[in-house]
Amino acid sequence: MKIAIAGASGRMGRMLIETVLDDPDAQLTGVLDRPGSPLLGQDAGAPLGRQTGVLITDDTEQALVNSEFLIDFTRPEATLAYLKAARRHGVKLIVGTTGFSDAQKDELQQASQTVAMVVAPNMSVGVNVTFKLLEIAARYLATGYDIEVIEAHHRHKVDAPSGTALKMGEVLAQALGRDLAQCAVYGREGVTGERDPSTIGFSTIRGGDIVGDHTVLFAGIGERIEITHKSASRLSYAQGALRAARFLATRTSGCFDMQDVLGLR
Repeated sequence: MKIAIAGASGRMGRMLIETVLDDPDAQLTGVLDRPGSPLLGQDAGAPLGRQTGVLITDDTEQALVNSEFLIDFTRPEATLAYLKAARRHGVKLIVGTTGFSDAQKDELQQASQTVAMVVAPNMSVGVNVTFKLLEIAARYLATGYDIEVIEAHHRHKVDAPSGTALKMGEVLAQALGRDLAQCAVYGREGVTGERDPSTIGFSTIRGGDIVGDHTVLFAGIGERIEITHKSASRLSYAQGALRAARFLATRTSGCFDMQDVLGLR
């Protein structure tokens, strides 16, 4: 698999580079970073003490010309810019970027008519199995249980709630037959009144170097059920991204997620 990676200077970008270099089925063919990055022109393996022969660039055309896949965990605006070049080159996308607006999500969906992509807020196999567990739990705990989603990430994360937490909310709302846009509560302060039992609450923690912790709490009378996933390393996200690339190998168009990749539909 000939793979290009976006976001070389980010923590996830570095992990993706290392994971691709260590995978016998993958070849690193391009690495992108933002204009003005101090890493531009350096060998992509330099931060890892390795020589790859692939130089970090901000020239999307150069990075994609010999690539079959682009793995992108950057920002929505950058992702959409890369998307245009990927369509020109017939490059398939694995997108772990979060924080897309509804209009940006529509743009991805429209592009998927001509290019294959996996778009998922979390590429971890464990997290996606957790989504399935939440779907099952929500159906059986639909009455008499208040639902809260609690997430924690490192101090550098710029969006909140996390894309994974929002996806958990979507899974829960769909299983319960609710509209997340109508039932989500993203913060509480002051005199809020009693909790509306039809709502799904979200709490956000930011601090230190927390990779990513997510807990869904089903709070009933006399008991609580908690379903938790904790990430100790970004490696699980990178390995999931490569699994997504393998899934896309035989696809020419369509927008998929990790539930499709793992056969969890």
